[in-house]
Amino acid sequence: MNVSEFQDLIKPVTDLISANEVDSKLGEELTRLYPPGGDTFDAIEKACHQAVAAGWMCAEGEEGGPRWGRVIEPGQETGGLSVDVVKLKDWVGSKHRHPKGEICMILPLTPGALFDGMPRGWCVFEPDTEHHPTVSNGEAMVLYMLPDGLIEFADRNRTSVSPEHDTIEYQSAERGGEVYPVIHPAAAF
Repeated sequence: MNVSEFQDLIKPVTDLISANEVDSKLGEELTRLYPPGGDTFDAIEKACHQAVAAGWMCAEGEEGGPRWGRVIEPGQETGGLSVDVVKLKDWVGSKHRHPKGEICMILPLTPGALFDGMPRGWCVFEPDTEHHPTVSNGEAMVLYMLPDGLIEFADRNRTSVSPEHDTIEYQSAERGGEVYPVIHPAAAF
C-alpha cells in the first residue's frame, strides 16, 4: 500500500468528518459507522501497521522512541483534513490546542494501552480544546486528523531542550511542578 491507496482507504472517514461539525456527535457517528472490529476500522488499522513496517508512516523519530509523521497534507481530497500518525509508548506529548478540533483513531499496540484514558476506537476533541496527549499502559499508534491541518503548540514553561531525543522538558503547574519529557512541538503531536 502507498500513500495514495491509503488516502483512498480512509476517504469514507474523511468524507464523514468533513461533512459534520467536530463535536461529540461526530465521535458517536464514527463509532456507529466505523466501529473498532468493523471492516473499515480494521482495514485502516492493518494499513497503518503495514505502512509503518514499509517505512513511510511514522518515519520521523528514533527506533524504540516516539515516532511520528504527517501522512497526508490537508487538501480537497480529504475535505481539508491533514492526516498524521504517531507511535508512542507511555508518553506525555506536547501541550497543544485544536483551533478547529482534532479527530483521533486510537490503535493500541499493547493490550490495554490507552490514549488520554481512552481505549481502541475514536476520540473527538472539539474546537478550541487543548491537552497533553498521553499514551499510558503501554504502546499505541494514534492516527489523528486536523481540519485545515491546524494545531497550536504551547511551549510555555520550557525548562530544557534535548536535541538528540527531540524532546523538551516542561515544568507543569498542573502536575505539581513535576518536570517531564514531551515530544518537541516542532516535531510532532
